[in-house]
Amino acid sequence: MKAVKIGICGFGTVGSGTFNVLNRNKQEICARAGCDITVEHIGARRDNANSDTTGVKVSRDIFDVVNDPEIDIVVELIGGYEVAKELVMQAIENGKHVVTANKALIAVHGNEIFAAAHKKGVSVLYEAAVAGGIPIIKALREGLAANRIEWLAGIINGTGNFILTEMRDKGRAFEDVLQEAQDLGYAEADPTFDVEGIDAAHKLVILASIAFGIPLQFEKAYTEGISKIAPQDVSYAEELGYRIKHLGIARRNGKGIEIRVHPTLIPEKRLIANVNGVMNAVLVKGDAVGPTLYYGAGAGSEPTASSVIADIVDIARTLSASPEHRVPHLAFHPDTLNNDPVLAIEEIETAYYLRLSAIDKPGVLSQVAQIISEAGISIEALIQKEPVAGQDHVQVILLTSRAQEKKIISALAAIEGLDSVDGKVTRIRVESLDG
Repeated sequence: MKAVKIGICGFGTVGSGTFNVLNRNKQEICARAGCDITVEHIGARRDNANSDTTGVKVSRDIFDVVNDPEIDIVVELIGGYEVAKELVMQAIENGKHVVTANKALIAVHGNEIFAAAHKKGVSVLYEAAVAGGIPIIKALREGLAANRIEWLAGIINGTGNFILTEMRDKGRAFEDVLQEAQDLGYAEADPTFDVEGIDAAHKLVILASIAFGIPLQFEKAYTEGISKIAPQDVSYAEELGYRIKHLGIARRNGKGIEIRVHPTLIPEKRLIANVNGVMNAVLVKGDAVGPTLYYGAGAGSEPTASSVIADIVDIARTLSASPEHRVPHLAFHPDTLNNDPVLAIEEIETAYYLRLSAIDKPGVLSQVAQIISEAGISIEALIQKEPVAGQDHVQVILLTSRAQEKKIISALAAIEGLDSVDGKVTRIRVESLDG
């Protein structure tokens, strides 16, 4: 079998990690692929001091790599939307296979990219786009192929998980921990994608498409961040036997598909509740296998490179196979994708944690309870904290039964309209995530 020649576009943290691991483990990688795999061409605006590229062609224009006739597989690691899309589409047009770690690109432009690749008979693989070094794409596309996936839930952004872990363990405020995350390099100078859930939503949309056989629909994902989580919410959740995690949840129900990212209370005994720091984990429930958990490093140079190289090996193994005998891009063959609707957040059903500040006088709780009851919602647990010296308001914490989101929205509007309730009611969704 002829040597497979790789072109890497982007030579930052992941690009250099991919190059280094390919060189360090070349013998094992080639033995697994059944052929020689060589990095032939690198496209990078600057050199990387962590890698010795002696003997490898290096271009400052990444499109030189895509247009190099010697290259079999283009590895796109530049990130972003538009330039990356242009690069990938040009590679496909040139008949080259593509490996990418770009979750935003796949979530937003994946349908178009996969259609072009299908037409040209080439592969576009993207294991590293979700959860770094955890092989969750391969698990869903291949390992769980016998299953009807019922739901999945994941901690798929390490920055948010680090912040919530520090808030729980040390009682720190969100803003304080965010600054530390930026100082440590976990969060960007503009942390919006991480803390407001956009990064996790990109990843969740990909997982949901593979799990449920639907087209990629990023614009329909519900996204809510962690910036409004207060230390007392973390503490009260612990009192109730829960932990707060920033989860991406995708579920199939009788009406359609739920795709949502938001802070979530989950029972502290669940394995996923004990995933801390910058680590990632994805819990998948299949009808045949039951719940399975995938845990590991969700980012980093070599963990992500591990997934990039796994895709390179997969392509190298199937270069001589006809396109119809390769694993489909979204697990299901294109003509079998279904049109199950993605539900609006108002249509989903879950339990809720509610925290409100109320005047400390008789009858207030009964008013709140009546409003919730009239909405057809039960109260499962209630905590009323002692008033702080010198203040006439108390903190009231409730856990509700499962209810449709639009019912809880209506009930909260009525509660917030009471003269005895001060300000907005804090609401966090609750999931049991049991088998």
